Parts: sequence; structure tokens; C-alpha cells
Amino acid sequence: MKPGVRALGVAESVRGDANRDRSTLAGAVVRADRVMDGLAYRSCTVGGTDATDAVVALLEDLGRPDVRYVLLGAIAPAWYNLLDLARIREAAGRPVIAVTFEASDGLEGGLRDAFSDAALEQRLETYRSLPERRALSVNDETVYVRHVGCDAETADEVVRAFTPEGGRPEPIRVARVAARAGDTYLDSLE
Repeated sequence: MKPGVRALGVAESVRGDANRDRSTLAGAVVRADRVMDGLAYRSCTVGGTDATDAVVALLEDLGRPDVRYVLLGAIAPAWYNLLDLARIREAAGRPVIAVTFEASDGLEGGLRDAFSDAALEQRLETYRSLPERRALSVNDETVYVRHVGCDAETADEVVRAFTPEGGRPEPIRVARVAARAGDTYLDSLE
């Protein structure tokens, strides 16, 4: 992959007060050669259903047609605030790749424990609409990938190209650091 190819990484942070009802989302534009050249923030409701809207707003805030890929560091940030990958892909107009970092039996059990009635059904519908998750070996580590808007081979190439070391793609790593810093700043204001 050419060094100037850009990806938007999105990650979240919820820190501080256990009763906090907002999660900080950061979007970091990072080139394949590891240069960061854009950053934006949004928030979403812990336990809500607005994370997809927040990610779409990050894309709009950044206004970066040069970004070729969107890399998400979660599919259920902010306590099961599920991301609709197809909707993000439609808004972005480019491939969306969700990369997670732990083996899991899935979220259905946790969703059923945490929600009921319409709130559960809405989350189950979004969760079941997601593409299947598959393991991918990157630098001797295993990550789990879902993708829309590209084939598996392209998704694997993108994840590996943006992961120069370890198992966390650089755009997601930078976004995660930025989200934590944003959260720390917000905590200092309270």
C-alpha cells in the first residue's frame, strides 16, 4: 500500500465517574506511513443507540474525501451502543472495517442480560445485520475483522498495511489515545 493512503480510525473512551452517561469518540486520520493528519471528536450516550450517528458526524466534521478506509475499533462502544456498519459505509462512501481484539462468543447473551422489549429488539436487529466476524493473524497476533464495502482480501490487506507492529491498526490506536486524552480533559472540567 502506498505510504500516503489514509484511513480514519475511530475509537472510544469512557473514564472517570461511573455514573457518566456520555462516551468520548475520537476519529483520527492516519496515513499508511503512520503520519496523523486529522482529528475530530464526538460523543455518544452510554447504553444508547446514537453511536452510528456520532461516527457519521465524525466523518462529516472531518470532511476528508482523501480518506480511503474507515477502521472502527469496536462494534458496540459505550455499553452496547451498537454500530450499524452498513449505514456508516453508506454515509462514508468507502469501505468500513471493524477490528476487535478479543475472542468472543458474541454479544447476544450480554444484550439479553442488559436490555428487554423494544430496546433489546432494536439492538438485536442491528447486531444480526453485521457481517460475520473472522479471525485474522497480524504480526503474530489475532484480531477479529468485519467489513462492508470491500472483499475479505482487501480488508485483510488494509488491516495489515495499517498495523506496522502489534495487533492494533495505527488509525485505531491513535484514535484510542486521542479519545482517552479527550476524556481526561472532560473529567478535569467537572
